[in-house]
Amino acid sequence: MNKLITNFLMLTGLIITHSGTALQAQDLDKIFFQPQTTIGGYGELHYNSSKPENGSHSASLDFHRFVLFFSHAWSEEFALKAELEIEHNLIVGGKNSGEVELEQAYVDYHPNHYLGFQAGVLLPSVGILNEYHEPPLFFGVERPDYHKVIIPTTWFGNGAAIYGNIAQLDYRVVIMEGLNGAGISAKDGIRGGRLKGYKADATHPVISMSLTKRNWLGMNLGGSLTVTQAPDTLNGSPALNQTLLSEIHLQYARSNLHATAEWGMIRYDRPELLDGISTARGFYVDLGYDVAPVLGLESAIIPWARYSDINTAATTDGTIPNLDQQYHYALWQVGLQVKPLPDVVYKLDYGQKTPESGSTVTLLNLGVGYMF
Repeated sequence: MNKLITNFLMLTGLIITHSGTALQAQDLDKIFFQPQTTIGGYGELHYNSSKPENGSHSASLDFHRFVLFFSHAWSEEFALKAELEIEHNLIVGGKNSGEVELEQAYVDYHPNHYLGFQAGVLLPSVGILNEYHEPPLFFGVERPDYHKVIIPTTWFGNGAAIYGNIAQLDYRVVIMEGLNGAGISAKDGIRGGRLKGYKADATHPVISMSLTKRNWLGMNLGGSLTVTQAPDTLNGSPALNQTLLSEIHLQYARSNLHATAEWGMIRYDRPELLDGISTARGFYVDLGYDVAPVLGLESAIIPWARYSDINTAATTDGTIPNLDQQYHYALWQVGLQVKPLPDVVYKLDYGQKTPESGSTVTLLNLGVGYMF
């Protein structure tokens, strides 16, 4: 009752103050705004089968991720966003255990469309999936290989960001904890260098800058630059490896056609710290078509195809011979995406991973995912 009286008095005051002028919609929104808490989440079950050309078959069944999302809006301008994730079902400790991760937990201040501020645990805007990686949003049971070894999705850490929209361009600048240079590897790129917010070293922070043009001729088109000085050691002495990740990406969705393309490169300025590797690069292209309207069905039924090309040792100084061939592979995949509801998806994909040096591996994956 007190709240209603307060609102009535504020509204009366605004009407008097704005007499002779139109009462702005945002004024009314502020008067009647009610703090609210929402809960969301996502999850995915995976069956993964692999058969090397000259090896034995292996298969696994894993509830890969169970994630809960929490949001609380104190006002129109201030909100808390948080995401808590359990990976691989069972947390017992040790190398082969699952994980509990706080992937997001930040205070968001958003006074207007062109400027906002975030601080806490957050995700940099690198590529298509790092920020928005729920299972119904991408083709394939597993995330694309590109989003494992070129962009280390999911990449999160402690830091702050400014963001907004200017001249119909979304921008975001993130400053966050650094990378551990000793964790960067020829096989996995910068993935092993993530600090994941645990007492993270901020001596040499990561700076990430992104721009995105949305809904332009049916496309979302964007790119980002991310740079840091990754601490490492060389012959027992401290060394810094300047690491630059650059990427561009686009998504197209119109008239039941779905297309995605991403390209990225990691450049290291101290190859001697990484077996002589100076660059890693990769790309993939997706193409799918929703046949449900043709069949007169309401569910989305999307057959799709993907081609990926990855080389985490694309350029080397020859310290280790043929390293560029050892870490170069191509991957063809075809799949089917069935969405009885927009937020529920059943997935199937089949593919062959062909290293430049080594035997071909045949892959079969089945999965179910959801978001809410």
